Amino acid sequence: MGVNVRKLQPLAKKLLGKSPGVGDSLSADSLFRTCLAGLSTSAITSSSVLAKSSPRHPSDAYDTSLFSGIFGDGGSARVTTPLSEPLAGVEVAAHEPQTQAVSTNMTTMSNGVKVASENTPGATATLGLYVNAGSMYEHGGCMGVSHLLEYMAWKGTTNRSSLRVVREIEAIGGNVMASASREQMAYSIDTTRATVPEALEILADCVVNQKFELWEVKEALERMKEDVKGLEDNPQTTLLEAVHSAAYAGGLGQPLIAPKSVVASLTPELAREFVNELYTGARMCLSGAGVEHGELVRLAEPLLGGLPAGMVGEPPSEYIGGDWRQFSAAPLTHGVLAFEHAGGWNDVKGSVVATVLQYLLGGGGSFSAGGPGKGMHSRLYTRVLNQYHWMHNCTAVTSIYNNTGLVGIFASAESSHAEDMVAVMCKEIEAVAQDLTETELERAKSAAASSVLMNLESRAVVSEDIGRQVLTYGHRKPISEFISEISKVSVADVKKAVGEMMKKPPTMATIGDVASVPRYDLVCKRFG
Repeated sequence: MGVNVRKLQPLAKKLLGKSPGVGDSLSADSLFRTCLAGLSTSAITSSSVLAKSSPRHPSDAYDTSLFSGIFGDGGSARVTTPLSEPLAGVEVAAHEPQTQAVSTNMTTMSNGVKVASENTPGATATLGLYVNAGSMYEHGGCMGVSHLLEYMAWKGTTNRSSLRVVREIEAIGGNVMASASREQMAYSIDTTRATVPEALEILADCVVNQKFELWEVKEALERMKEDVKGLEDNPQTTLLEAVHSAAYAGGLGQPLIAPKSVVASLTPELAREFVNELYTGARMCLSGAGVEHGELVRLAEPLLGGLPAGMVGEPPSEYIGGDWRQFSAAPLTHGVLAFEHAGGWNDVKGSVVATVLQYLLGGGGSFSAGGPGKGMHSRLYTRVLNQYHWMHNCTAVTSIYNNTGLVGIFASAESSHAEDMVAVMCKEIEAVAQDLTETELERAKSAAASSVLMNLESRAVVSEDIGRQVLTYGHRKPISEFISEISKVSVADVKKAVGEMMKKPPTMATIGDVASVPRYDLVCKRFG
């Protein structure tokens, strides 16, 4: 056995745990000679053993090594069983693969609260409370309150201070979220299965017992001001807000992001009044993923059973179409051209066609890295972004609600081509109703189906899907029903849907060189 003396000597010195000195060098040399003697003995012993018999497993050949000679072999406590073999005396629990799809169970409490859950496998769970109380329910005196409620989530309650809420969520390893939309408020918490009771108690308390301390409301208002200020740097969000205000008269025309002019007028009293009016049993759904349904119902009864039943209903929203413009001396002009998808989610077949249409149009930014799943074969990529160098972004957009929706195109182009940008958006909408091919449609259908299935692999998405579907349909439709509807979509269905959309007035919203953007009446004439 060859030993490199110069390599071993520094190692021996290092083992002393001191900086080398005169006395230490003698000790190091002594230790080095002892190690070398041990190594030589080990090598001789190993050679004689190997000569007599081969190791029972290749890993045994490494029992006597450089470091075992220095530190010892660790005695009988050392485990030499390779990772590819089971450990002696350790029983592995039998695993039975899941052969049936997990079903969604639902129970309606006496006050109208719907409890729906799916016992997805895993060690974690997601709980959510979804309420029919979005910005469309705001009236003139409380405009912007749903935006405020999003920032007031997980704050102080009548039972807990803000600090206690945070500490208790941290103690169970929870992860919380809250979001406001035009139709619903959503609150969710991720936790382990073992801490579901604690998580549900915190969730219910933070939703139905909000205290709205004045100092917390003021802090939330400052954050809202930052959102309003941020719209100046986010033209797509600004245009999506604007296109709703131009498209609808009524509830859905209300802004989701509170306008700057109303932020200062929001008070704890307005927020408390909004919650007391709309956070009622009949408007609420408790959803769960990764939790046993019977246990969830048992835990929910004392927490949510005392809520008043309340009334079910929503303010009317009428699609009218329209035009919104804002001048900006920027190098790019941004625009949205949208049409109504009548029926919304309650028209299941129509909403599926609208979803497929979004994947059919696809699109994105001109500097996208591309790659699988990026939609590089969609119509807006191949027919627009690959053809016009001045087009910086061209993306399909959809906003679907319970009874109506918007389907359209968002685009960003160099301001010198603002007129051309609108012409291209109009042409691409018309083209879908004229020259759609079977190959394009099948690709879009596959993309839509795979996206739905991929998203539902997330436990949090499953919980959200349950909550929102129960509030919309009164139950959760099985995923197989949606996939089946996607597979049934034909070229004729898409052409018919687009043709019906173009019969109604379009909705336009633009930011930039609006003087070069075609007049709204001229765009309307194009669609006849």
